[in-house]
Amino acid sequence: MKYARETLAVAQRILVELWRRRRSLVFWAIFPVILLILNSLILQERLQITLAEAYTQAAPSTLVGAALFFSGLGGSVATVVSEREQKTLKRLFLSPLSGVSYFLGICLAYGVIGLAQAALVYAIALSQGATLDGNPLANLLIVVLSIAAYVGVGFVLGTQLARRTEDVNALIAAFGIPLMILGGTFLPTAFFPDSLAQLTRYNPIYHMIEALSGVVVEGSTLADVGEHVEFLGLFAIAMVVAGWLAYRRMVQVERQL
Repeated sequence: MKYARETLAVAQRILVELWRRRRSLVFWAIFPVILLILNSLILQERLQITLAEAYTQAAPSTLVGAALFFSGLGGSVATVVSEREQKTLKRLFLSPLSGVSYFLGICLAYGVIGLAQAALVYAIALSQGATLDGNPLANLLIVVLSIAAYVGVGFVLGTQLARRTEDVNALIAAFGIPLMILGGTFLPTAFFPDSLAQLTRYNPIYHMIEALSGVVVEGSTLADVGEHVEFLGLFAIAMVVAGWLAYRRMVQVERQL
């Protein structure tokens, strides 16, 4: 119960601070909406399909390839870096708050934001006539695994590579944009040359999009997209563990300063 209360308290504090500033929340809402519209219009023209079908195909890649990327990864990096700069971690060391609760609280906060983005993207797609089928639990599992993977990577980057707030944008651009393009966020991987298509198999964003597209667009079961879900699950677990270890190392360094 102690860890649960502390985790909820940390998540609530982060969400309240984001709500008060609101700028990040507004951008995290506007960005996937604009990208969903653009991707849908491009797919409609390129594939000569109806607008409803285009929204159906664009929704999964927009959600896990872009929306969750910038909120889960970018948001967690920004939170860790800003709290180091503001000496929040120093104050936490003097409180009874455990490191586990702090880590889980940040994960929970950005998990809530990610689920809200999922609801927004799906709502807009459905309003345009999209047909989003598939098992809701399978859909939720893939979204949660994607959020966990992004937040884990965010902790690694935020604790090990970013020292100042100015570093966040450079990190996101250097690591994220190429992965998003190669994963099929902006263009389907079917348009890629063979050399790039081979690289996509090592890209977690590609597996996120393929798994969610299979469930939502094609109505596949988890068994049908098992290869992608297995890769995503292993990657998410590895990144959460790596994020936790990176966080603990950062805490040890901060305590010595």
